[in-house]
Amino acid sequence: MEQTSARIIDANANRAREAIRVMEDIARFGLDHRALCAGLKQLRHDLAEALDALPGARSMVLHRDTPGDVGTALTTPREGAREDVRSVAVAAGKRLTEALRSIEEAAKTVTGGGGIAFEALRYRAYALEQVLLAALMGRAVAVAGVCVLVTESLCEHHPWEHVARAAVAAGATMLQLREKDLPDRELLARARKLVEIGREGRARVVVNDRPDIAACARADGVHLGQDDLPVTEARKIVGAEMMVGVSTACIEDAERALRDGADYCGVGPMFPTTTKHKPVIRGPEYLRAYLAHDPALPPGIAIGGINAENVQILSEAGARAVAVSSAVCSARDPGAVCA
Repeated sequence: MEQTSARIIDANANRAREAIRVMEDIARFGLDHRALCAGLKQLRHDLAEALDALPGARSMVLHRDTPGDVGTALTTPREGAREDVRSVAVAAGKRLTEALRSIEEAAKTVTGGGGIAFEALRYRAYALEQVLLAALMGRAVAVAGVCVLVTESLCEHHPWEHVARAAVAAGATMLQLREKDLPDRELLARARKLVEIGREGRARVVVNDRPDIAACARADGVHLGQDDLPVTEARKIVGAEMMVGVSTACIEDAERALRDGADYCGVGPMFPTTTKHKPVIRGPEYLRAYLAHDPALPPGIAIGGINAENVQILSEAGARAVAVSSAVCSARDPGAVCA
């Protein structure tokens, strides 16, 4: 193996191994993502095997010349600082795929077809990088206070717009549009109106189930159920800046939401509810388990059958945010319920 190819392969093999280790540690310690950890670990081992299969692999390290490497002293200001763990992962992912491409090209000079194995590794790295960055896309947004789920059929005493405005004026921090049966055009018009109402009082607005409607209405987010689109697919529609929330009914749901990069989770049901039938009522014990989980799960909003009589139980369990529906929508004084 000629010296130039040997030095290129050796240097980039080190870069690739280091980058995989960084990504693996983030998946392991930051996300508790078993499948991603396994994938990255396997990639690391397969890279070692591919390198060992190159002619002259054992003597490659002899061509290393770190003190004489003109590149070791070249740095940029961005290399010395990272905004957050996700930026660390982004840098590691780019370093990995670039290193594999460099190895791939140099390996072509060593043996016929020598770059094929490294090309395959590079494509696998692209896929693993995507999974890692998607999982880190959740921003752990601050959620606190009252989220009101607005459904017209539940508004017994006032038009839905009145209920939404009264809730916002009383301090509700989030409005969620939950309308299952409206035609798309009417649903979009309603979503845009609710966004307008939310902006008046600086309340976030999310759309239930429909990332396309949320994106068109320029809402603050979309809320997904367990049977809706996965978080990663919804992200393709709403992008990185819009919140994506997920309903969870058990710790396994919540752990999946964390791995998928959800920004927050609905946690429940806390109590029996007439709004939506639930065969199992998880109750405040689920909320306690959610809040105590290690690693920390996305910020949670307690939901399900919550009213003025039982909300104190959730507060004592540690809830910082609750979602209410009929308790507000059907009230004669919606604002008083939210206050």
